[in-house]
Amino acid sequence: MSGYIYHLTTQAAWSEGKSAGEYRSESEGQEGFIHCSNASQILRVANKYYTGRSGMVILGIDPSKLRADLRWEPGSDKPEELFPHIYGPINQEAVVAMFDFSPGQDGMFSLPAGLM
Repeated sequence: MSGYIYHLTTQAAWSEGKSAGEYRSESEGQEGFIHCSNASQILRVANKYYTGRSGMVILGIDPSKLRADLRWEPGSDKPEELFPHIYGPINQEAVVAMFDFSPGQDGMFSLPAGLM
């Protein structure tokens, strides 16, 4: 899935977004954008912020299909590292893959098959 960006969310939030025709996150309302990661960042983000959470999914997003503005900006924990941020809702056709994402018994995540 080279060239894609990824967003972590709950299955419930993604189902709601699919029904609405576009996905919105809490961070969009609070910070003005939806947090995303590239393939090399997603696991670190998951294990830092979502350890032990069940019901998670990873959305694979094709940036060329986004209607909202995509910007690469510094992260909060590593300002020298750029993360993709989507300024607006994610239109459904931009989501080209969805991966179930459950933690292991120790609460830590491993990348699902097919993501890399």
